[in-house]
Amino acid sequence: MLMIILDGSIVTVAMPAIQRDLGFTPAGLSWVFNAYLIAFGSLLLLAGRLGDLIGRKRMFVTGTAVFTGASLLAGVATSPGVLIAARALQGVGSATASAVGLGILVTLFTEPRERARAIAVFSFTSALGASLGQVLGGVLTDALDWHWIFFINLPIGAAALVLAVRVLPGDRGPGLASGADWTGALLVTAALVVGIYTVVQVERYGWLSGHTLGLGAAALALLAAFVVRQATSSTPLIPPRLLRSRTTVGGNLVQILMMGAMFTFQILIALYLQKVLGYNALGTGLALLPAALVIGSVSLFLSARLNARFGERAVLLTGIALLAAQMVLLGRLPDHASYAVDLLPVMLLTAGFGLSLPALTTLGMSGAADEDAGLASGLFNTTQQVGMALGVAVLTTLAAGRTEGLLAAGHDPAHALTEGYRLAFTVGAGLVGAAFVATLLLLPARPSATSGGPVTAPGPGDE
Repeated sequence: MLMIILDGSIVTVAMPAIQRDLGFTPAGLSWVFNAYLIAFGSLLLLAGRLGDLIGRKRMFVTGTAVFTGASLLAGVATSPGVLIAARALQGVGSATASAVGLGILVTLFTEPRERARAIAVFSFTSALGASLGQVLGGVLTDALDWHWIFFINLPIGAAALVLAVRVLPGDRGPGLASGADWTGALLVTAALVVGIYTVVQVERYGWLSGHTLGLGAAALALLAAFVVRQATSSTPLIPPRLLRSRTTVGGNLVQILMMGAMFTFQILIALYLQKVLGYNALGTGLALLPAALVIGSVSLFLSARLNARFGERAVLLTGIALLAAQMVLLGRLPDHASYAVDLLPVMLLTAGFGLSLPALTTLGMSGAADEDAGLASGLFNTTQQVGMALGVAVLTTLAAGRTEGLLAAGHDPAHALTEGYRLAFTVGAGLVGAAFVATLLLLPARPSATSGGPVTAPGPGDE
């Protein structure tokens, strides 16, 4: 997971160098990111279910090997086509490995306190990967060249493969014949491919263009066909028992809303630092480092204890409240902020993410039986990617539209950019607020099993 998260953030810093070296057009350059995102986001559900059927260790090892090999191919790429193909292959490997990662954790660590600590470490590695990616992206690109942002994956991937083979216990699923709904898998994968492609192209075509509306309708039609298939199939890809779990449905909905705001926060703050305050790539990575460190520290050292004492729902609500406060304050960002006064204190409120992510992960996975752990993990990762893609598409489009309008009216570029970011942060605060309401309404208010208090019996919606 460290390698996968690191790869997602390290590439963005090196994009200008990649464009210069390989001769990418501006439109073509976006596919260095889009090819990865489409392959990754669209295959998570299928990979998670395959892990349940043929063994999660097998899927994890296969995915890690594919990702590591694709990183080598990306590192030696000498043309745009080879790099885009390697990035798509990285997305396949990422989906295969990460789809079953949470499933492996929740089946290995069955004692509630151990599981809480394992999920806290899992969340910590995600924060660490994000922070290392932005810093290493600037360091490696400036000190060596962009090829090393991919070569850095090779020792990590090799170590993960050795450890996975030696440490992870073997698991045998029931086999493909017992639950392989290939028609359903094809429909949902096609729906996700078309849907994610549509979202990542919104900035180019616009929300109301024929391209966006036509492909969006096609994605919805494929998704509707998938739903019908699940209702009639004897071996559905997503068993109805999983969707009857209020914690599973609520946790994934909360994640879409929260990730839509928080991933866009990372992108827009980086743009603000570079375009308004004039930071370079390395300076931007270092400026964002405190936010990632506070997320990692809180998730690693505090989240498991707080979940044990107060319950995941209470901790999740507290974390979301801190994130909402952060987005509201960013909605009042000055044109020329002082980092120490205006940005650093607000960035420290990302401690709320360190509280909310482990609690949300625990709740989102708690509604799945062991035989569905891989699928639940894939679903949780899918909604994460969908939330990030939608959030970036919507909020950056709003920011760009506001900025363009102010520039056309003759405003100073720094003011126009800042006003656009303010609007996006304000809408992001609304998304986080909606996540707070969804948590109150959908996630059960029962004590954590790690608290030692009584645990109520699940109701009809909490199978």
